[in-house]
Amino acid sequence: MAKAVLIFGATSDIGLAIARVYAQAGWHVMLAARNRAAAERNARDLAVRGGAGVDVFTFDARDAATASSFFNQFTQCPETVICVIGMLGEQARAETDPAHAAEIMRVNFEGPALLITEAANRMLARGAGTIVGISSVAGERGRASNYVYGAAKAGFTAFLSGLRNRLARTGVRVVTVKPGFVRTRMTEGLSLPPLITAAADEVGRAVYRAAELKPRDVIYVRPIWRVIMIVIRALPESVFKRLRL
Repeated sequence: MAKAVLIFGATSDIGLAIARVYAQAGWHVMLAARNRAAAERNARDLAVRGGAGVDVFTFDARDAATASSFFNQFTQCPETVICVIGMLGEQARAETDPAHAAEIMRVNFEGPALLITEAANRMLARGAGTIVGISSVAGERGRASNYVYGAAKAGFTAFLSGLRNRLARTGVRVVTVKPGFVRTRMTEGLSLPPLITAAADEVGRAVYRAAELKPRDVIYVRPIWRVIMIVIRALPESVFKRLRL
């Protein structure tokens, strides 16, 4: 039987790009998203690309309490679970609107973390599986322009690291992916530097390679981001707070 991959956040450009790579590799693809109609459109796109079938499921990361019941519908957890769930939100609004700030934190950290915990526990019982979390370089140091989003992603990165440590001696792997800038609908209209900006398809291939072909723990889709973040993290706080970031 074909292996199965379950992708949360499957209506995003990155989620669809990842799904396409898995479908072309012959996997059974399971799409989970809040917007079922959009997920079904993506399923039709995937159906013409081969693979071993496509299923669509509804899941809202803002209602993390449903994570357990969501996984209960499967006789066994898919071999690979990928979480692409996230929202950038509006930093200026989050500074004065607690509800918006809470939603950014819930969608980028709390929801994905609780969801992945469910997957991890079920994979642990089986003794095998791969979990992929899409985090962000924004979580490596707080910037004035997006520190609520960045704080949530920092929490998610730390969660994935801790889970990886917990499962290190089991058959369950945890991969953290930091895409950096990506050309998607979310960044449309922004002026992004070509050297450090990836296409969604590039992210999809990088995820598949790190999860299934050449296992890695943490990857930056564009390796140059690793160097950039070493420099950013090394800046003294007295210098960093003067930068317009």
